[in-house]
Amino acid sequence: MIDTIYCGSSSACFQLEGDTPYYARSGYTVSVDGEARFHGDTNVFSLFGLAPATDYTVSVRFDGDSAEERITLTTTRETCCVSVKDFGAAGDGVHEDTAALQAAISFLPEGGRLRFPAGTYLTLPLCLKSHITLELDEGAVLLGSTERERYPILPSTTTDPITGAETLFNGFEGQEFACYQSLIHASFAQDIAIVGRGTVDGNGQNGDWWQDFDQFPAKRPRVIFLNHTKGVTLHGITVKNGPSWHIHPFYSQQFAMLDCAVQSLKDSPNTDGIDPESCDGVDIIGCRFSVGDDCVAIKSGKIDMARKYKTPADHHTIRNCLMELGHGAVTLGSELSGGIQNLTVSHCYFYATDRGLRIKTRRGRGRDSVIDHVLFENIRMDKVLTPIVINMWYNCCDPDRYSEYVWCRDPLPVDDRTPRMGAFTFRDMDCTGAEAAACYIDGLPESPIASVELERISVAFAEDAEPGMPSMRNHNVARCRMGLYLENVERVRIKDVALSGVEGKPLTAVGCGEIVTEGFEEADGLPEN
Repeated sequence: MIDTIYCGSSSACFQLEGDTPYYARSGYTVSVDGEARFHGDTNVFSLFGLAPATDYTVSVRFDGDSAEERITLTTTRETCCVSVKDFGAAGDGVHEDTAALQAAISFLPEGGRLRFPAGTYLTLPLCLKSHITLELDEGAVLLGSTERERYPILPSTTTDPITGAETLFNGFEGQEFACYQSLIHASFAQDIAIVGRGTVDGNGQNGDWWQDFDQFPAKRPRVIFLNHTKGVTLHGITVKNGPSWHIHPFYSQQFAMLDCAVQSLKDSPNTDGIDPESCDGVDIIGCRFSVGDDCVAIKSGKIDMARKYKTPADHHTIRNCLMELGHGAVTLGSELSGGIQNLTVSHCYFYATDRGLRIKTRRGRGRDSVIDHVLFENIRMDKVLTPIVINMWYNCCDPDRYSEYVWCRDPLPVDDRTPRMGAFTFRDMDCTGAEAAACYIDGLPESPIASVELERISVAFAEDAEPGMPSMRNHNVARCRMGLYLENVERVRIKDVALSGVEGKPLTAVGCGEIVTEGFEEADGLPEN
Protein backbone atom coordinates (compact mmCIF):
# COMPACT_ATOMS: atom_id res chain seq x y z
CA MET A 1 0.00 0.00 0.00
CA ILE A 2 1.20 3.53 -0.82
CA ASP A 3 0.53 6.52 1.46
CA THR A 4 0.99 10.14 0.42
CA ILE A 5 2.71 11.91 3.30
CA TYR A 6 3.26 15.26 1.57
CA CYS A 7 1.89 16.95 -1.52
CA GLY A 8 2.91 20.47 -2.51
CA SER A 9 2.63 22.42 -5.72
CA SER A 10 5.67 20.82 -7.40
CA SER A 11 6.68 17.81 -5.28
CA ALA A 12 5.19 14.91 -3.37
CA CYS A 13 6.47 12.32 -0.90
CA PHE A 14 5.21 8.76 -0.44
CA GLN A 15 5.63 5.91 2.02
CA LEU A 16 5.31 2.19 1.36
CA GLU A 17 3.71 0.19 4.12
CA GLY A 18 5.78 -2.73 5.36
CA ASP A 19 7.75 -4.18 8.25
CA THR A 20 11.29 -3.72 6.95
CA PRO A 21 13.43 -0.91 8.46
CA TYR A 22 14.25 1.89 5.99
CA TYR A 23 14.73 -0.35 2.94
CA ALA A 24 11.76 -1.84 1.10
CA ARG A 25 11.22 -5.61 0.90
CA SER A 26 12.57 -5.47 -2.69
CA GLY A 27 13.41 -2.97 -5.39
CA TYR A 28 10.57 -1.33 -7.29
CA THR A 29 9.80 0.90 -10.26
CA VAL A 30 7.85 4.13 -9.82
CA SER A 31 5.70 5.33 -12.72
CA VAL A 32 3.72 8.55 -13.12
CA ASP A 33 0.68 8.44 -15.42
CA GLY A 34 1.99 5.17 -16.87
CA GLU A 35 5.52 6.45 -17.60
CA ALA A 36 8.39 4.89 -15.63
CA ARG A 37 10.35 7.53 -13.67
CA PHE A 38 12.95 5.67 -11.56
CA HIS A 39 13.89 2.50 -9.69
CA GLY A 40 13.89 2.70 -5.89
CA ASP A 41 14.70 0.52 -2.88
CA THR A 42 13.63 2.51 0.22
CA ASN A 43 10.29 2.69 2.01
CA VAL A 44 10.01 6.42 1.31
CA PHE A 45 10.32 7.98 -2.14
CA SER A 46 9.61 11.35 -3.73
CA LEU A 47 8.63 13.00 -6.98
CA PHE A 48 9.78 16.44 -8.09
CA GLY A 49 9.13 18.65 -11.09
CA LEU A 50 5.35 18.26 -10.85
CA ALA A 51 2.96 20.91 -12.17
CA PRO A 52 0.76 22.85 -9.72
CA ALA A 53 -2.97 22.07 -9.46
CA THR A 54 -2.62 18.89 -11.53
CA ASP A 55 -3.96 15.36 -11.12
CA TYR A 56 -1.47 12.48 -11.18
CA THR A 57 -1.61 8.70 -10.88
CA VAL A 58 1.46 7.21 -9.22
CA SER A 59 2.12 3.47 -9.41
CA VAL A 60 4.71 1.15 -7.86
CA ARG A 61 5.66 -2.26 -9.22
CA PHE A 62 7.95 -4.38 -7.07
CA ASP A 63 10.66 -6.38 -8.83
CA GLY A 64 9.33 -9.76 -9.88
CA ASP A 65 5.68 -8.77 -9.38
CA SER A 66 3.21 -8.26 -12.19
CA ALA A 67 0.69 -6.30 -10.14
CA GLU A 68 0.98 -2.58 -9.48
CA GLU A 69 -0.05 -0.50 -6.49
CA ARG A 70 -1.55 2.86 -7.43
CA ILE A 71 -2.44 6.11 -5.75
CA THR A 72 -3.86 9.36 -7.13
CA LEU A 73 -3.11 12.89 -5.99
CA THR A 74 -3.68 16.50 -6.92
CA THR A 75 -0.86 19.00 -6.41
CA THR A 76 -1.70 22.25 -4.64
CA ARG A 77 -2.24 25.58 -6.32
CA GLU A 78 0.27 28.42 -6.15
CA THR A 79 0.10 32.12 -6.96
CA CYS A 80 3.32 32.25 -9.02
CA CYS A 81 6.73 30.70 -9.61
CA VAL A 82 9.76 32.98 -10.06
CA SER A 83 13.49 32.34 -10.36
CA VAL A 84 16.14 33.92 -8.17
CA LYS A 85 17.89 34.75 -11.45
CA ASP A 86 15.09 37.24 -12.13
CA PHE A 87 16.27 39.20 -9.09
CA GLY A 88 19.91 39.28 -10.16
CA ALA A 89 21.36 36.22 -8.40
CA ALA A 90 24.58 35.12 -10.14
CA GLY A 91 24.71 31.54 -8.88
CA ASP A 92 28.39 31.26 -9.79
CA GLY A 93 29.75 30.58 -6.30
CA VAL A 94 32.01 33.64 -6.53
CA HIS A 95 29.78 36.70 -6.42
CA GLU A 96 27.79 37.09 -3.21
CA ASP A 97 24.04 36.73 -3.84
CA THR A 98 22.66 37.75 -0.43
CA ALA A 99 20.92 40.96 -1.53
CA ALA A 100 19.33 39.36 -4.59
CA LEU A 101 18.11 36.30 -2.66
CA GLN A 102 16.69 38.31 0.25
CA ALA A 103 14.94 40.65 -2.16
CA ALA A 104 13.38 37.71 -3.98
CA ILE A 105 12.13 36.24 -0.70
CA SER A 106 10.82 39.57 0.56
CA PHE A 107 8.85 40.42 -2.59
CA LEU A 108 7.50 36.93 -3.28
CA PRO A 109 3.70 36.99 -2.85
CA GLU A 110 1.86 34.64 -0.52
CA GLY A 111 1.49 31.22 -2.08
CA GLY A 112 4.47 31.83 -4.35
CA ARG A 113 7.37 29.51 -5.18
CA LEU A 114 10.92 30.81 -5.43
CA ARG A 115 13.05 28.57 -7.64
CA PHE A 116 16.82 28.15 -7.43
CA PRO A 117 18.11 26.75 -10.75
CA ALA A 118 21.30 24.68 -10.76
CA GLY A 119 24.25 26.76 -9.58
CA THR A 120 26.07 27.82 -6.40
CA TYR A 121 24.55 30.75 -4.54
CA LEU A 122 27.07 32.24 -2.09
CA THR A 123 25.17 34.01 0.65
CA LEU A 124 25.07 35.44 4.15
CA PRO A 125 22.07 34.54 6.34
CA LEU A 126 18.59 34.78 4.84
CA CYS A 127 15.28 35.41 6.61
CA LEU A 128 12.11 33.64 5.46
CA LYS A 129 8.50 34.79 5.73
CA SER A 130 5.15 33.00 5.87
CA HIS A 131 3.26 31.26 3.05
CA ILE A 132 6.11 30.66 0.59
CA THR A 133 7.96 27.74 -0.98
CA LEU A 134 11.68 27.65 -1.77
CA GLU A 135 12.58 25.07 -4.41
CA LEU A 136 16.21 24.03 -4.88
CA ASP A 137 16.67 22.25 -8.19
CA GLU A 138 19.06 19.33 -8.44
CA GLY A 139 22.52 20.90 -8.71
CA ALA A 140 21.49 24.05 -6.82
CA VAL A 141 23.66 24.81 -3.77
CA LEU A 142 22.89 27.53 -1.24
CA LEU A 143 26.41 28.07 0.14
CA GLY A 144 27.06 29.87 3.43
CA SER A 145 29.65 32.60 3.49
CA THR A 146 32.75 32.00 5.62
CA GLU A 147 32.91 35.68 6.71
CA ARG A 148 31.80 35.23 10.31
CA GLU A 149 32.15 38.92 11.14
CA ARG A 150 29.37 39.69 8.65
CA TYR A 151 26.85 37.34 10.26
CA PRO A 152 24.38 39.36 12.38
CA ILE A 153 24.28 38.52 16.08
CA LEU A 154 20.68 38.15 17.24
CA PRO A 155 19.61 38.61 20.88
CA SER A 156 18.29 35.74 22.95
CA THR A 157 15.33 37.83 24.16
CA THR A 158 14.07 41.39 23.84
CA THR A 159 12.03 43.40 26.32
CA ASP A 160 9.09 45.58 25.34
CA PRO A 161 9.90 49.08 26.65
CA ILE A 162 6.25 49.75 27.46
CA THR A 163 4.85 46.47 28.78
CA GLY A 164 8.09 44.83 29.91
CA ALA A 165 7.08 41.63 28.12
CA GLU A 166 9.86 39.43 26.78
CA THR A 167 10.06 37.89 23.32
CA LEU A 168 12.26 34.82 22.83
CA PHE A 169 14.41 34.89 19.71
CA ASN A 170 17.31 32.52 20.28
CA GLY A 171 18.71 29.69 22.31
CA PHE A 172 21.37 27.01 22.12
CA GLU A 173 22.03 23.85 24.13
CA GLY A 174 18.98 24.44 26.30
CA GLN A 175 19.67 28.02 27.38
CA GLU A 176 18.88 31.54 26.23
CA PHE A 177 21.88 32.82 24.30
CA ALA A 178 22.62 35.45 21.70
CA CYS A 179 23.48 33.59 18.50
CA TYR A 180 24.83 34.35 15.09
CA GLN A 181 21.95 34.36 12.65
CA SER A 182 21.57 30.99 10.97
CA LEU A 183 21.99 30.60 7.23
CA ILE A 184 18.23 30.05 6.80
CA HIS A 185 16.22 31.66 9.58
CA ALA A 186 12.48 31.87 10.14
CA SER A 187 10.94 33.46 13.22
CA PHE A 188 7.23 33.67 14.13
CA ALA A 189 6.31 32.50 10.62
CA GLN A 190 4.10 29.74 9.25
CA ASP A 191 3.30 27.68 6.17
CA ILE A 192 6.81 27.43 4.70
CA ALA A 193 8.23 24.68 2.48
CA ILE A 194 11.81 24.11 1.34
CA VAL A 195 11.77 21.41 -1.32
CA GLY A 196 13.83 19.87 -4.11
CA ARG A 197 16.98 17.83 -4.64
CA GLY A 198 19.33 20.76 -4.06
CA THR A 199 21.68 21.42 -1.15
CA VAL A 200 21.93 23.91 1.70
CA ASP A 201 25.65 23.93 2.63
CA GLY A 202 26.69 25.68 5.84
CA ASN A 203 30.32 25.60 4.67
CA GLY A 204 31.46 25.03 8.25
CA GLN A 205 34.68 23.29 7.28
CA ASN A 206 35.99 26.25 5.28
CA GLY A 207 35.43 29.00 7.85
CA ASP A 208 36.49 29.16 11.50
CA TRP A 209 33.19 27.83 12.84
CA TRP A 210 34.80 24.60 14.05
CA GLN A 211 37.82 26.30 15.64
CA ASP A 212 37.96 27.92 19.11
CA PHE A 213 34.22 28.59 18.97
CA ASP A 214 34.00 28.91 22.76
CA GLN A 215 35.77 32.25 22.34
CA PHE A 216 33.21 33.67 19.89
CA PRO A 217 31.06 36.64 21.06
CA ALA A 218 27.89 34.62 20.38
CA LYS A 219 26.85 31.01 19.91
CA ARG A 220 27.38 29.49 16.49
CA PRO A 221 24.60 29.54 13.91
CA ARG A 222 22.74 26.52 12.67
CA VAL A 223 22.18 25.87 8.98
CA ILE A 224 18.39 26.11 9.44
CA PHE A 225 16.85 27.70 12.55
CA LEU A 226 13.07 27.86 13.03
CA ASN A 227 11.88 29.95 15.98
CA HIS A 228 8.21 29.76 16.97
CA THR A 229 7.14 28.58 13.54
CA LYS A 230 4.14 26.52 12.51
CA GLY A 231 3.70 24.28 9.51
CA VAL A 232 7.24 24.16 8.11
CA THR A 233 8.16 21.31 5.74
CA LEU A 234 11.60 20.29 4.48
CA HIS A 235 11.28 17.87 1.56
CA GLY A 236 14.06 16.21 -0.39
CA ILE A 237 16.88 18.66 0.30
CA THR A 238 20.40 17.89 1.53
CA VAL A 239 21.71 19.93 4.47
CA LYS A 240 25.44 19.68 5.12
CA ASN A 241 28.54 21.04 6.85
CA GLY A 242 26.78 22.97 9.60
CA PRO A 243 28.71 25.50 11.69
CA SER A 244 27.06 23.65 14.61
CA TRP A 245 23.72 21.80 14.61
CA HIS A 246 22.26 21.49 11.14
CA ILE A 247 18.52 21.89 11.72
CA HIS A 248 17.03 23.40 14.88
CA PRO A 249 13.25 23.77 15.19
CA PHE A 250 12.77 25.85 18.37
CA TYR A 251 9.42 26.15 20.19
CA SER A 252 7.71 25.30 16.91
CA GLN A 253 4.66 23.29 15.87
CA GLN A 254 3.80 20.96 12.98
CA PHE A 255 7.28 20.50 11.57
CA ALA A 256 8.00 17.82 8.94
CA MET A 257 11.32 16.66 7.52
CA LEU A 258 10.75 14.20 4.67
CA ASP A 259 13.19 12.28 2.46
CA CYS A 260 16.04 14.67 3.32
CA ALA A 261 19.74 14.03 3.93
CA VAL A 262 22.05 15.59 6.54
CA GLN A 263 25.81 15.21 6.17
CA SER A 264 28.93 16.37 7.98
CA LEU A 265 32.40 15.05 8.72
CA LYS A 266 32.56 12.45 11.49
CA ASP A 267 34.98 14.56 13.52
CA SER A 268 33.14 17.88 13.09
CA PRO A 269 32.25 19.37 16.51
CA ASN A 270 28.62 19.34 17.75
CA THR A 271 27.20 18.99 14.25
CA ASP A 272 23.96 17.26 15.27
CA GLY A 273 21.65 16.39 12.39
CA ILE A 274 18.38 17.77 13.73
CA ASP A 275 17.54 18.94 17.25
CA PRO A 276 13.84 19.78 17.68
CA GLU A 277 13.60 21.68 20.96
CA SER A 278 10.34 22.12 22.89
CA CYS A 279 8.34 21.41 19.74
CA ASP A 280 4.89 19.87 19.31
CA GLY A 281 4.18 17.67 16.29
CA VAL A 282 7.45 16.68 14.64
CA ASP A 283 7.66 14.13 11.81
CA ILE A 284 11.09 12.95 10.62
CA ILE A 285 10.41 10.38 7.92
CA GLY A 286 12.59 8.75 5.27
CA CYS A 287 15.68 10.81 6.11
CA ARG A 288 19.40 9.95 6.05
CA PHE A 289 21.98 11.18 8.57
CA SER A 290 25.77 10.98 8.77
CA VAL A 291 27.16 13.62 11.13
CA GLY A 292 29.76 14.43 13.77
CA ASP A 293 27.45 14.17 16.80
CA ASP A 294 23.92 12.90 17.45
CA CYS A 295 21.88 12.24 14.32
CA VAL A 296 18.55 13.19 15.93
CA ALA A 297 18.46 14.79 19.38
CA ILE A 298 15.09 15.67 20.90
CA LYS A 299 15.34 18.43 23.50
CA SER A 300 13.24 20.65 25.78
CA GLY A 301 15.76 23.02 27.38
CA LYS A 302 17.66 23.13 30.64
CA ILE A 303 16.02 23.86 33.97
CA ASP A 304 15.84 27.68 33.71
CA MET A 305 14.11 27.59 30.33
CA ALA A 306 11.79 24.81 31.47
CA ARG A 307 10.70 26.79 34.52
CA LYS A 308 10.17 29.90 32.40
CA TYR A 309 8.38 28.48 29.35
CA LYS A 310 7.07 25.06 30.51
CA THR A 311 7.01 23.61 27.01
CA PRO A 312 7.67 19.87 26.61
CA ALA A 313 8.64 18.04 23.45
CA ASP A 314 5.44 16.28 22.44
CA HIS A 315 4.06 14.10 19.61
CA HIS A 316 7.28 13.23 17.74
CA THR A 317 7.49 10.49 15.10
CA ILE A 318 10.74 9.22 13.59
CA ARG A 319 10.22 6.53 10.94
CA ASN A 320 12.01 4.87 8.04
CA CYS A 321 15.27 6.74 8.63
CA LEU A 322 18.93 5.77 8.16
CA MET A 323 21.44 6.96 10.77
CA GLU A 324 25.17 6.53 10.23
CA LEU A 325 28.43 7.49 11.95
CA GLY A 326 27.02 9.67 14.72
CA HIS A 327 27.42 9.59 18.49
CA GLY A 328 23.80 8.54 18.93
CA ALA A 329 21.28 7.55 16.29
CA VAL A 330 18.19 8.81 18.14
CA THR A 331 18.89 10.73 21.35
CA LEU A 332 16.69 12.26 24.01
CA GLY A 333 18.43 15.08 25.86
CA SER A 334 20.48 15.88 27.59
CA GLU A 335 18.64 19.22 27.64
CA LEU A 336 15.18 17.82 28.46
CA SER A 337 14.10 19.79 31.50
CA GLY A 338 10.73 20.61 29.94
CA GLY A 339 9.99 16.91 29.50
CA ILE A 340 9.52 14.62 26.51
CA GLN A 341 6.36 12.61 25.88
CA ASN A 342 4.60 10.65 23.15
CA LEU A 343 7.63 9.69 21.06
CA THR A 344 7.64 6.81 18.56
CA VAL A 345 10.76 5.67 16.69
CA SER A 346 10.17 2.84 14.21
CA HIS A 347 11.36 1.16 11.00
CA CYS A 348 14.83 2.72 11.24
CA TYR A 349 18.29 1.41 10.37
CA PHE A 350 21.31 2.47 12.44
CA TYR A 351 24.80 1.83 11.08
CA ALA A 352 28.12 2.38 12.92
CA THR A 353 26.85 4.91 15.45
CA ASP A 354 28.39 4.89 18.93
CA ARG A 355 24.97 4.31 20.49
CA GLY A 356 21.63 3.44 19.00
CA LEU A 357 18.68 4.55 21.12
CA ARG A 358 20.17 6.99 23.62
CA ILE A 359 18.47 8.79 26.50
CA LYS A 360 20.65 11.08 28.60
CA THR A 361 19.81 13.21 31.63
CA ARG A 362 21.26 14.05 35.05
CA ARG A 363 20.50 15.56 38.43
CA GLY A 364 19.73 19.21 37.97
CA ARG A 365 17.41 18.88 34.98
CA GLY A 366 14.43 19.44 37.30
CA ARG A 367 11.04 18.09 38.27
CA ASP A 368 9.46 19.13 34.96
CA SER A 369 11.89 16.79 33.23
CA VAL A 370 9.45 13.90 32.92
CA ILE A 371 10.19 11.48 30.08
CA ASP A 372 7.27 9.16 29.42
CA HIS A 373 5.36 7.19 26.77
CA VAL A 374 8.41 6.42 24.65
CA LEU A 375 8.31 3.57 22.12
CA PHE A 376 11.16 2.24 20.00
CA GLU A 377 10.24 -0.60 17.64
CA ASN A 378 11.24 -2.38 14.46
CA ILE A 379 14.86 -1.21 14.47
CA ARG A 380 17.85 -2.74 12.74
CA MET A 381 21.35 -1.93 13.98
CA ASP A 382 24.72 -2.93 12.57
CA LYS A 383 28.08 -2.08 14.17
CA VAL A 384 26.43 0.06 16.83
CA LEU A 385 28.70 -0.14 19.88
CA THR A 386 25.87 -0.08 22.45
CA PRO A 387 22.34 -0.47 21.03
CA ILE A 388 20.26 0.78 24.01
CA VAL A 389 21.35 3.38 26.58
CA ILE A 390 19.40 5.20 29.29
CA ASN A 391 21.83 7.30 31.32
CA MET A 392 20.75 9.48 34.25
CA TRP A 393 24.37 10.41 35.06
CA TYR A 394 25.29 12.39 31.95
CA ASN A 395 28.29 14.61 32.60
CA CYS A 396 28.64 16.96 29.63
CA CYS A 397 27.51 20.48 28.69
CA ASP A 398 27.24 21.92 32.23
CA PRO A 399 29.68 23.89 34.42
CA ASP A 400 29.14 21.48 37.33
CA ARG A 401 29.60 18.37 35.19
CA TYR A 402 32.36 16.95 37.42
CA SER A 403 30.77 17.83 40.77
CA GLU A 404 29.86 15.33 43.47
CA TYR A 405 26.21 16.29 42.98
CA VAL A 406 26.38 14.77 39.51
CA TRP A 407 28.43 11.65 40.24
CA CYS A 408 27.45 10.66 43.80
CA ARG A 409 25.98 7.14 43.69
CA ASP A 410 24.23 7.48 47.05
CA PRO A 411 20.56 8.52 47.10
CA LEU A 412 20.18 12.28 47.38
CA PRO A 413 17.07 14.14 48.53
CA VAL A 414 14.34 14.44 45.90
CA ASP A 415 13.71 18.11 45.21
CA ASP A 416 12.78 20.48 42.38
CA ARG A 417 16.03 19.62 40.58
CA THR A 418 15.34 15.87 40.37
CA PRO A 419 14.36 14.48 36.93
CA ARG A 420 12.04 11.54 36.39
CA MET A 421 11.97 8.75 33.82
CA GLY A 422 8.69 6.99 33.05
CA ALA A 423 7.90 4.06 30.74
CA PHE A 424 10.16 2.91 27.92
CA THR A 425 9.38 0.12 25.47
CA PHE A 426 11.98 -1.41 23.15
CA ARG A 427 10.81 -4.18 20.85
CA ASP A 428 11.46 -5.92 17.53
CA MET A 429 15.14 -5.08 17.19
CA ASP A 430 17.89 -6.93 15.37
CA CYS A 431 21.37 -5.78 16.36
CA THR A 432 24.64 -7.19 14.97
CA GLY A 433 28.26 -6.20 15.49
CA ALA A 434 27.77 -4.68 18.96
CA GLU A 435 30.89 -4.17 21.08
CA ALA A 436 30.52 -2.46 24.48
CA ALA A 437 27.14 -3.62 25.80
CA ALA A 438 23.80 -4.86 24.54
CA CYS A 439 21.78 -2.60 26.84
CA TYR A 440 23.02 -0.16 29.48
CA ILE A 441 20.32 1.41 31.64
CA ASP A 442 21.45 3.37 34.69
CA GLY A 443 18.84 5.22 36.76
CA LEU A 444 19.17 7.41 39.84
CA PRO A 445 18.76 5.71 43.22
CA GLU A 446 16.46 8.49 44.48
CA SER A 447 14.49 8.60 41.20
CA PRO A 448 14.42 5.13 39.62
CA ILE A 449 13.22 4.62 36.07
CA ALA A 450 9.58 3.55 36.27
CA SER A 451 9.44 0.83 33.63
CA VAL A 452 11.59 -0.79 30.93
CA GLU A 453 10.24 -3.41 28.55
CA LEU A 454 12.56 -5.35 26.22
CA GLU A 455 10.73 -7.62 23.82
CA ARG A 456 11.76 -9.60 20.71
CA ILE A 457 15.31 -8.28 20.64
CA SER A 458 18.45 -10.00 19.40
CA VAL A 459 21.97 -8.69 19.95
CA ALA A 460 25.08 -10.35 18.50
CA PHE A 461 28.52 -9.08 19.46
CA ALA A 462 31.39 -8.64 17.02
CA GLU A 463 34.11 -11.24 17.28
CA ASP A 464 36.74 -8.50 17.35
CA ALA A 465 34.83 -6.29 19.80
CA GLU A 466 36.92 -3.78 21.73
CA PRO A 467 36.18 -2.21 25.13
CA GLY A 468 34.22 1.04 25.06
CA MET A 469 32.13 3.35 27.23
CA PRO A 470 28.42 2.49 27.01
CA SER A 471 27.46 5.87 28.49
CA MET A 472 29.05 9.22 29.27
CA ARG A 473 29.40 9.67 33.02
CA ASN A 474 31.99 10.42 35.68
CA HIS A 475 34.21 7.60 36.95
CA ASN A 476 33.37 5.63 33.85
CA VAL A 477 34.34 2.02 33.25
CA ALA A 478 34.96 0.53 29.83
CA ARG A 479 32.89 -2.54 28.93
CA CYS A 480 33.23 -5.22 26.31
CA ARG A 481 30.49 -7.65 25.25
CA MET A 482 28.43 -6.81 28.31
CA GLY A 483 24.90 -8.21 28.25
CA LEU A 484 21.86 -6.45 29.71
CA TYR A 485 22.76 -4.03 32.51
CA LEU A 486 19.94 -2.39 34.48
CA GLU A 487 20.31 -0.32 37.63
CA ASN A 488 17.60 1.49 39.58
CA VAL A 489 14.57 0.47 37.53
CA GLU A 490 11.27 -0.16 39.32
CA ARG A 491 9.85 -2.66 36.82
CA VAL A 492 11.70 -4.70 34.19
CA ARG A 493 10.09 -7.01 31.66
CA ILE A 494 12.29 -9.06 29.34
CA LYS A 495 10.60 -11.27 26.76
CA ASP A 496 12.11 -13.20 23.85
CA VAL A 497 15.53 -11.56 24.06
CA ALA A 498 18.53 -13.40 22.58
CA LEU A 499 22.17 -12.47 23.14
CA SER A 500 25.15 -13.92 21.29
CA GLY A 501 28.80 -13.59 22.24
CA VAL A 502 28.29 -12.14 25.74
CA GLU A 503 31.22 -12.12 28.15
CA GLY A 504 30.11 -12.59 31.76
CA LYS A 505 26.54 -12.60 33.01
CA PRO A 506 23.89 -12.03 30.35
CA LEU A 507 21.76 -10.03 32.82
CA THR A 508 22.93 -7.75 35.61
CA ALA A 509 20.30 -5.96 37.69
CA VAL A 510 21.21 -3.65 40.57
CA GLY A 511 18.71 -1.89 42.77
CA CYS A 512 15.79 -2.98 40.58
CA GLY A 513 12.27 -3.84 41.68
CA GLU A 514 10.07 -6.36 39.87
CA ILE A 515 11.88 -8.34 37.17
CA VAL A 516 9.90 -10.59 34.81
CA THR A 517 11.63 -12.69 32.17
CA GLU A 518 10.15 -14.93 29.50
CA GLY A 519 12.04 -16.55 26.67
CA PHE A 520 15.36 -15.34 28.03
CA GLU A 521 17.13 -18.59 28.76
CA GLU A 522 20.53 -16.93 28.69
CA ALA A 523 19.60 -15.19 31.95
CA ASP A 524 20.17 -18.47 33.82
CA GLY A 525 17.65 -17.51 36.45
CA LEU A 526 16.91 -14.13 37.98
CA PRO A 527 19.84 -12.08 39.24
CA GLU A 528 20.22 -10.96 42.81
CA ASN A 529 19.41 -7.30 43.42
